[in-house]
Amino acid sequence: MGYFVYILLCNQKTFYTGSTDNLERRIKEHKSKKSFYTKQFSDIELVYQETCKGKMEAEKREFQIKGWSAAKKRALIGGNKELLKKLSKSTESVDVL
Repeated sequence: MGYFVYILLCNQKTFYTGSTDNLERRIKEHKSKKSFYTKQFSDIELVYQETCKGKMEAEKREFQIKGWSAAKKRALIGGNKELLKKLSKSTESVDVL
């Protein structure tokens, strides 16, 4: 059984990153206000997901992504590998949207 790392876009402005072994169930929990961190949002959209081999790998990746800027998360979501690399090397803010 695999684990997932996912990113939600909440109220069209806030990113939430999480990990789970059952993505479908977890998204339903978020949308039905059963998640402490996202219950305040009325609009929740799954914008990114990736599969990991196990729980530790998923948690490590989740922690990594949570430390990223919104610009870097947008690059990941959009599949823009060149911008993602640029943002990884840069300490300056780059406007991407």
